[in-house]
Amino acid sequence: MSSVAPGPDAFDITTQSNGLRRRRIVEKGFGGLAVLAAVLAVGILALVLGTVVAKGFDALNWDLFTKPRPLFGQAGGIADALIGSMLIVGMCMVMAIPVAVLVAIYMSEYAGPRVATSLRLVLDVLNGVPAIIVGIFVFGLLVVGHGQSAVYGAFALAILMLPMVARATQEVLDIVPRSQREASLALGVTKWRTTWSIILPSAIGGILTGVVIAVARVAGETAPLLFTSSIAANAVSFDVSQALPTLPVAIFVFSESPDPAEQAMGWAAAFVLILFVLVMNVLAKLFAGRKRRQLEGG
Repeated sequence: MSSVAPGPDAFDITTQSNGLRRRRIVEKGFGGLAVLAAVLAVGILALVLGTVVAKGFDALNWDLFTKPRPLFGQAGGIADALIGSMLIVGMCMVMAIPVAVLVAIYMSEYAGPRVATSLRLVLDVLNGVPAIIVGIFVFGLLVVGHGQSAVYGAFALAILMLPMVARATQEVLDIVPRSQREASLALGVTKWRTTWSIILPSAIGGILTGVVIAVARVAGETAPLLFTSSIAANAVSFDVSQALPTLPVAIFVFSESPDPAEQAMGWAAAFVLILFVLVMNVLAKLFAGRKRRQLEGG
């Protein structure tokens, strides 16, 4: 009996089958790596939160939020630092966000390609400047000869926030479809009105995300505040012309204290700072979703 040799079609089918099997294995491998990376990210967050809560749980009480920082071993809390951080971060947002959004609008809607590229480079370089350098700069420019102030601390944080918000806003504005601009302009709407009524509402979700990320970063910055608003009294104050205590500086001071009770207060203050970032994220998502529904309904 003579055997029949397999034809070229059989080799093609075998090759295709092996290639399909290989692609499926590679796809499952990359899918598994993606799941592993996601689990790792969630695990790191859970580890950080668990450590902070475990070490600061004993200090989480009503006195923590109602009393100022302790003095000479007395019982106290972080009420003064909490109010000081709110005031400084609030002033920082007022200083940085309007300027950053206007810069982003100029880059995306009005500037030529060369100017926009140059501005992006400047913002990227400013975004990479270490926070301590910004603190030293503001210290030499404003603090020397005038003394520390919450306003100077807010100005230092605003320098850090501005490039982050501007770049995030510019990237989101560039994603808005060009057809929306063209349709609005074709109806005779002015460019600034198109930007205000069409482009910004369409990009509000991304803008708020960038703002929240920037606020989360500057709310935890310690170095600029050490130079601009760290020599403050252990008392609740609303006088922004004077140095105010802040949560990052309080955490730094508590962490170096030999008193275990103050160390626990430092961990509790860190947990409060994380909760602040969480609340900011939730509010930003809710507001962005509401604006998106209003835009879709309109």
